Amino acid sequence: MIRLYDTATREVSEFKSIEPGKVSMYVCGATVQAAPHVGHIRSGVNFDILRRWLEASGYAVTFVRNVTDIDDKILHKA
Repeated sequence: MIRLYDTATREVSEFKSIEPGKVSMYVCGATVQAAPHVGHIRSGVNFDILRRWLEASGYAVTFVRNVTDIDDKILHKA
């Protein structure tokens, strides 16, 4: 069992998948606009650990991570 913070209810509750045995995850990637730092990787690592735990617990996980497009503003700062 894993308990997660639900931002909709503002409570910690036991995780229950919408479809038994299956979980879908969408994670926004970092939008790096300045010098990289450890905070840029934190979200990715946290959700990767959650994905691995769910898979180890028997869930079929569909995992999608966004990759932010690089634009002129970001290239200029680089």
